[in-house]
Amino acid sequence: MIYRTLGKTGLKVSALSYGASPLGSVFRDIDEAEGIRTVHTAIDLGINFIDVSPYYGLTRAETVLGRALATLPRDSYLLATKVGRYDKAEFDFSAARVKRSVDESLQRLGVDVIDLIQVHDIEFGSLDQVVEETLPALREVQRAGKARFVGITGYPLHSFRYVLERAEVDTILSYCRYSLNDPALAGLIPDLQAKEIGIISASPLSMGLLTHRGAPAWHPAPAELKAACVRAAEYCRSRGADLSRLALQFSTANEAIATTLVGTASPENLQQNAAWIEEPLDEELLAEVRQIFASVANLTWPTGRPENADVASK
Repeated sequence: MIYRTLGKTGLKVSALSYGASPLGSVFRDIDEAEGIRTVHTAIDLGINFIDVSPYYGLTRAETVLGRALATLPRDSYLLATKVGRYDKAEFDFSAARVKRSVDESLQRLGVDVIDLIQVHDIEFGSLDQVVEETLPALREVQRAGKARFVGITGYPLHSFRYVLERAEVDTILSYCRYSLNDPALAGLIPDLQAKEIGIISASPLSMGLLTHRGAPAWHPAPAELKAACVRAAEYCRSRGADLSRLALQFSTANEAIATTLVGTASPENLQQNAAWIEEPLDEELLAEVRQIFASVANLTWPTGRPENADVASK
């Protein structure tokens, strides 16, 4: 396993990290014992960064993860969770609520300190409130010794830019924005590096778009993007390759991105992901597949408040 430094935090994180949302049965009903085995498999593979949220499974993911962590040495993993989002349409970025949320997460996870506390999906709130109230509250949590570092997460890159111009954060977590179909996060990397902000990328398969089985029915991507992903999957299959493998290798190859989160509740899937990133990247196939995505490059979908959207989104 490759390890990279997470910006100015100094934390050494595995290039592949574990996204624990599936432990909340957000994609399918899971057997809790299988979920716990997956967490233990992650540690055995050298994966040392685990990300979760009270939103995933309405606290179930944190609860199951806490049970998995109970039998692991605390120094074998770095733990990240979030505040601010609690249900599909339930957001509360107030200082009082996020402080209470941290205490609740600590209890569910069974730890004394969270390595990274993050504001969840900032585009769904007032970015001014995030800057003026939420982040200062989390710095208080940090000073109280309940969290080591503070970050923000979201989808529109505009939201990151707005907050980063007005506040100091230690990390960002961006999902679906450094993938074969949409590598737009690359444009923000120089600014993040200049401020030594640790970069976490999630959903390298674009929430199921970059798979042979295709996007799930609920996926918000526009039809032309879904169609391009189907063409890319078919092309990879014709070459005896796997689109998911190529997508994961592409997303983890950028050394400026400290770690890339993958979510699964299957030990076998996680083992496969870890094996894939150790295999050589087929540069010729990569160029051919990226050409398939040329007409839909950086095509996004709406999420969050309209005023927080990427202005340049197609």
